[in-house]
Amino acid sequence: MDNRILFKRDMKEKQELVNIVLDRFLPRKDEYPKEIHKAIRYSLFAGGKRLRPYLTMLAWELFQEELEPITYAAAALEMMHTYTLIHDDLPDLDDDDYRRGKKSCHAVFGEEVALLAGDALLISSFELLTWSPLPEKIKRQMVYELAQECGMRGLIAGQVADLKAAGKKPDKKMLEYIHYNKTARLINLSLRFGALPAGANPEELAALETYGSNIGLAFQIVDDLLDIEGNPEELGKSVGKDEESGKLTFPAVYGIEKSRKMADEYKQKAKQALALFGEKALLLEMLADYMTERKN
Repeated sequence: MDNRILFKRDMKEKQELVNIVLDRFLPRKDEYPKEIHKAIRYSLFAGGKRLRPYLTMLAWELFQEELEPITYAAAALEMMHTYTLIHDDLPDLDDDDYRRGKKSCHAVFGEEVALLAGDALLISSFELLTWSPLPEKIKRQMVYELAQECGMRGLIAGQVADLKAAGKKPDKKMLEYIHYNKTARLINLSLRFGALPAGANPEELAALETYGSNIGLAFQIVDDLLDIEGNPEELGKSVGKDEESGKLTFPAVYGIEKSRKMADEYKQKAKQALALFGEKALLLEMLADYMTERKN
């Protein structure tokens, strides 16, 4: 079978596994109060690629065969990610009415409900993590790391820095700080969530962290480029928002061509970090290509 077909099939199968866990965990959309549950399901099942859960499951499969024990952690990461998207789209932040080709949560349900839907996903991601059949000691570590990476010293810090940097003079150091915290840390955590409970040793964890940091930055550069060059219909959201709001982006600092070259360099570094795992890391290598060649 062609490797590309294998990759697409594998990604789709793992997306379905995550969707099944999420569907079972969430309240029904007609459960009282209906509006909040409808808003949560609307955003979670709006066609996301499930890249972060996919990273978790691929990292797990480097060491283990049976996927079921890690699907809860993978789905919890998707809930955390979706919370960030709902809040990013709000008028007080990125102010975007479209996400994944559909109206964003606040555009459909109102700002108040969207804010609470994001809050619910954030909090409930920790609950879902505890549903995992993994050892209690491992789950406590994962709860701690999820809070650490996504809290005031991680993802939130990156979001605040992003807001404060808008309209200011381009700053390479600040750019890296923003995108490492906003994007790369959650991607890194996704890999760690798969590898740590699967029994990875420190050298293997370090290799995956190198892969995650590099692919996270490459992913963000592509995101920045798509905001300039992307097709709104393919992208599923508005384009030109970064320049309009004066956001600190890779093209703003380095220009389009240099940014494109940097994305490829980060991708190659990510792939090189996987050499430790040999052929077992084929799908992670292909995912690196997918994340940097995507059109949405």
